[in-house]
Amino acid sequence: MENEMIDKRATWRDKLRYTDKPVIKPAPEHWARRYGGHKMVIATPELVEEKIRLIPKGQLSTIGIIRKQIAKDFKVNFSCPLTTGIFVRIVGELAEEARSEGSSDIAPWWRVLKDDGTFSAKNPGHPELQTKYLEEDGLEVVPKGKNHITVKDFEQYLVKA
Repeated sequence: MENEMIDKRATWRDKLRYTDKPVIKPAPEHWARRYGGHKMVIATPELVEEKIRLIPKGQLSTIGIIRKQIAKDFKVNFSCPLTTGIFVRIVGELAEEARSEGSSDIAPWWRVLKDDGTFSAKNPGHPELQTKYLEEDGLEVVPKGKNHITVKDFEQYLVKA
C-alpha cells in the first residue's frame, strides 16, 4: 500500500503499517516557503511511533519537534506537517486499542501536544483521557483560553528537537 490513501475501514494496526518506508520528495511551493526548503520527507506511522516511544515520563514533545527530529534523521529541510499529525493520531488510537486488549506496551501518545502546547481535538478520548495520563505523569493540566487545554508551563518539559 505504499503511499496510497489510508483506507478508512482499515484497523489502527493496519494504518500504522500502511507504508514500508519514508519517502523523500520535493515540497509543495507553499510549504517550501513556510517551512524553509524544498526537500521534505513523508515519514511513516511506525517512524512517528518510534519517536513517541522515546518521550520519557514527565516530559513532552510537540508535533513540530517530532517533525524536526525526523527531518534531521533524513537530512531534509522538513517532515510533512500533514501526515505527521495524522500519524500521531494513528499511534494514539492504536495505543488505546492495545490498552483495551490488555497490553501495557504502548506508545505514550498523550505526551505529544500541538506546537502551541494545546491538546489535539483528534486525540483518543479528548480531552479527558490525555488529561488523566498527563496527570499520572505528574504534570499539571490547565485551561488555555476559552476552548483549549495545555500543560502548565509546558515549554519547560519539552524534549530537545
